[in-house]
Amino acid sequence: MPINPPDRSRDYQVIDPALLGRPVHLLPTFAARLFESLGEAMASPAGRRYWGAYRLIELKFERAPEQAGLRWQGVAGRFGVAAVAFERFLLLGLLEGRYARRAPNQAGQRDLANERVTATEERLAATLTQQLAALLDARVAEGMAAVGAPVPAETPPGQVGTAAAPGKAGWVIRVALRAPQAEQDSLLWIGLDQQLMGHVLQGLMAEKGSTRSTRGAQEPLAASLHVKLDGRLVSKEITLAALFDLQVGDVISVSVGRADVLLDESRLFTAAVAEHKGKLCLTSFEDAE
Repeated sequence: MPINPPDRSRDYQVIDPALLGRPVHLLPTFAARLFESLGEAMASPAGRRYWGAYRLIELKFERAPEQAGLRWQGVAGRFGVAAVAFERFLLLGLLEGRYARRAPNQAGQRDLANERVTATEERLAATLTQQLAALLDARVAEGMAAVGAPVPAETPPGQVGTAAAPGKAGWVIRVALRAPQAEQDSLLWIGLDQQLMGHVLQGLMAEKGSTRSTRGAQEPLAASLHVKLDGRLVSKEITLAALFDLQVGDVISVSVGRADVLLDESRLFTAAVAEHKGKLCLTSFEDAE
């Protein structure tokens, strides 16, 4: 058992209680569609003017970033306010690719704290914020039309202004981009206010209905759910001093009895350990309680 288990607190999406009962599980579907739209826009001749040779790597919903120093800029659209924040290294890399016509420097090769923010950098951030907000607006409108909800007429992009950072439970779309020959991704985030997030989920209600009807016609819910079981074959308690004294070649004597069967670290069953065609198998399951 590890002495310091890894922190997996950010692996789980914090759910806004106001959105319980909504089709939150379908957000990856919306993210996949927005990924497709953004990828096409970046690859177009007009998109390459701003995004250069950067490639879209990943787009997904997650918790709001906790990085200090991010500058959030917001745009009000038909369905709510979208706020966008860029890693500074990403903006400078885009500027270098557009004006200097060279590949962006590696993040470790420059001191961003000593580089002042120029008006050109601010204009690029505002332009890209408008582009991202327009793509998001179009995808939300498609979802609203799919459920038969009224969709306001499309309007020109709004003015970009300073926006507050999303709270820890806020909904944020994380976008990962990568420059040629880069070893790590550059990131930007799109925050959705409560009104905009509500329209996103409303547009997914049609997906929710079709998924439910198809599943109900094919098989019961219990038959379609997949869970991961872990088998713990053996455990051994030793002192911390004995652990630190272990050397290569040392042997720890153990005996294999009934194994524990775990679901997310919860002990559900015990099982006998058997051998079948050279593989260890679990059999004779019994309730742990």
